[in-house]
Amino acid sequence: MKYIFVFLFFASSLLVNAQQNAVQQKTITVTGNAELEIVPNEIDVQVNLREYTKKNGEKIAIETIKNNFLSACKSIGLTDKEISVQSYQGFDSNYWLYRKNKKQTPNMNAGISYWIQVNSAAKVESIINILDDEATENFFIAKVSHSNINEFKKQLKMQAIQAAKTKAIYLAEAINEHVGEAITITEPTETDTYPRPYYASAMYKSSTPNSNADALVIDFKKIKLAYTVTVVFALK
Repeated sequence: MKYIFVFLFFASSLLVNAQQNAVQQKTITVTGNAELEIVPNEIDVQVNLREYTKKNGEKIAIETIKNNFLSACKSIGLTDKEISVQSYQGFDSNYWLYRKNKKQTPNMNAGISYWIQVNSAAKVESIINILDDEATENFFIAKVSHSNINEFKKQLKMQAIQAAKTKAIYLAEAINEHVGEAITITEPTETDTYPRPYYASAMYKSSTPNSNADALVIDFKKIKLAYTVTVVFALK
């Protein structure tokens, strides 16, 4: 019984000392920020093509449409490395008529979607210029990114932590304190923005009457990366 009492007393003393040391440790909690805007160099365009019927009743098959499209892509310098098949589809807007008349073989219009990755707005303009208006159901910018996006993120996180330390130093100096080691670092919160970029023609004619005036080059809206980190430093 005596030994148990001594052990409990010793444990209680350690707990009290630990609590006192925790109270005595002065800290400063700060946030650091870092941000960067990047012009995307990975622009993914989705092009949806579909079979169609001419006024004379001739149906243009999907194979013909595919071959014409890929040949046009090759003519502007695209290769199979930049182009991939996203999906195949089949559709008939008159399907309800077939059901009503109990027709078993509806005349489906086959479709195909391509995913093309380019590195500039000018290249997107080139793709638009080669599209067949009748075969193209629609196209849109599916995604934008940058080839070095992960490296940019890493550097920004480090800059956010460095910004937090700089802030802690000048705040501590205001009360004649000095910043010690970091006690905790909360991983930066990622608030990056990947815009679904609007597309306006990459080349606009000048508004001046002079036909020889240079055209304006319009690029995509930049990707904005922003990070906020919370760091607790000891004061000494």
